[in-house]
Amino acid sequence: MNATDACGSCSNCSIAQLKRLGLNISGFDYIVALAGNPNTGKSTIFNALTGMRQHVGNWPGKTVMRAEGAFSSGSAKFKLVDLPGTYSLLSQSADEEIARDFILFGRPDVTVVVVDATCLERNLNLVLQVLEITGRVVIALNLMDEAKRNGIEVDARALAKDLGVPVVPMAARHGVGVPELVSAIDEVAKSDHPPAPRRTAKLPANVEAAVDDLAERIEREFQGLPNARWVALRLLEGDPSVVREVKNGTLGESVHSVSMKQAAGGA
Repeated sequence: MNATDACGSCSNCSIAQLKRLGLNISGFDYIVALAGNPNTGKSTIFNALTGMRQHVGNWPGKTVMRAEGAFSSGSAKFKLVDLPGTYSLLSQSADEEIARDFILFGRPDVTVVVVDATCLERNLNLVLQVLEITGRVVIALNLMDEAKRNGIEVDARALAKDLGVPVVPMAARHGVGVPELVSAIDEVAKSDHPPAPRRTAKLPANVEAAVDDLAERIEREFQGLPNARWVALRLLEGDPSVVREVKNGTLGESVHSVSMKQAAGGA
């Protein structure tokens, strides 16, 4: 479902959640999130895609800056949202909480995860966490020129096969791979059958049963909430922000009151 097809009326649909996250999506066909560790060249890719034309503001209720831009592929218009650079989605900081909420509750049509080819292992932690939430992912394998200079070989095809999602080798600061990235985003956004990522190994039977039971309870309590299994896993891990939002009944609505105040004030 793209941005123009969603109803936008029910509280848990992606359009309603995107509005709560302070995003104006009118005039766009698809929403693309740009995620990644700090210092992976994420901003360079953002500028390459948008031509450095961007709107800058803060996330609702936060002092964290948000940059938005746009690009086209054929007749399709894409809104690009630059998420804070994070090493994980386990919401230990405001940056991680924002990135998690946008990918989980905003449900962008595509999430691009920018990774550094010179230190791939460290970057894969975030990739695997994003893949636990959504299969609509494209990996931007950036800094391939730097990796080559350091004698590091990365097989992008093998990585794509192992992860189950498209991987685009790039040297964004030289413009290498940018057209291929746009093509991959376009293909995933328009597909009715998104990539099926390889996820982490199945948990022990007793843990799987506990996760399934908890996920069912979450779905009953927060009807329409996307990916209740992911929320159940975070509860079992003791993620403090998820525990807090489940206890006070605001899961997925953490920025709602702030956005409504902004709307009332014409912000």
